[in-house]
Amino acid sequence: MLSRVESRGLAALVPYVRMARVDHWFKNVFMLLGVALAFFWRPDLVHAGSFLRLLSALGATCIVASSNYVLNEFLDAETDREHPFKQARPAACGEVEGWAALLLWGALGMGGILWAFEINGPFGASAFLFWIMGCAYNIPPVRTKEIAFLDVLSESINNPIRLLLGWFALIPDRLPPLSLALAYWMVGAFFMAMKRFAEYRAIDDPARAARYRRSFRRYDENNLLASLVFYLTAGATFAGIFIVRYKPELVLATPLMAGFFAHYMLVGLAPNSPVQHPERLHRERALFTFALLTTVACAALLFVEMPALRQLFHVQPSSIEPLWRIGS
Repeated sequence: MLSRVESRGLAALVPYVRMARVDHWFKNVFMLLGVALAFFWRPDLVHAGSFLRLLSALGATCIVASSNYVLNEFLDAETDREHPFKQARPAACGEVEGWAALLLWGALGMGGILWAFEINGPFGASAFLFWIMGCAYNIPPVRTKEIAFLDVLSESINNPIRLLLGWFALIPDRLPPLSLALAYWMVGAFFMAMKRFAEYRAIDDPARAARYRRSFRRYDENNLLASLVFYLTAGATFAGIFIVRYKPELVLATPLMAGFFAHYMLVGLAPNSPVQHPERLHRERALFTFALLTTVACAALLFVEMPALRQLFHVQPSSIEPLWRIGS
């Protein structure tokens, strides 16, 4: 059995473990698009060795993500006290030492990036970019999270970065299609803007909202809703370019994709919407089922050939190399 001293020591570590937000690691599921895309271009990569590499890549990504979470919570401690839920976070409650939090941030960041470079150079560079964007989002004087609209765009850029991480874990010498990366960015922006909208409504006090997040000084329900339309329209446009250029079969999944985003918005408009807490959205069974069906349909259609569909839409198969090479 543990002694009292050992028990107290372990108890003192709990706030730092909570700061690392292991329950948020599920967000790295967004790497799966890059993985599916890599398998689509290189079916020969589907073997046991690839899956072991992907497990290692996921581990490195999660460690870097935790570094960003620690920094976010440490620097947001004061403003989090103005939020109805985040005020219970360890840093906001004064349960952590500043020097220890910074040490944890640095150790996780360095450890995760070094691990990532062990996988390969492009993957390591993407992990480093992932970490740098966390710094830009949180650290003054840049601190993009305090600038309206840029806060959403700078946080959601982690989506295409995760796409790169999934892709480079398997194919390190080429870049994935830009159209899909941009679509992924805009879809991420839609999710982030919906979260901002739900938070703004939950706080229900413009002055308190502005104290919690300075970008809320420029936000209101109307411009947040307008931004949702912009992000979703831009995402659909870039996704359409990818579908027409590379995989017209995906057009069969568009009703599911449109339905999922409509349902997500419906959930986001609800009072005290759960989209404020993305790490808990798996508990929304209808939404989770919709997301799962959409993902499975899109993944399956990546590997299905329907020549008749190309003829129907008058789309010819690509006759040029679709990917940019890295290096020579």
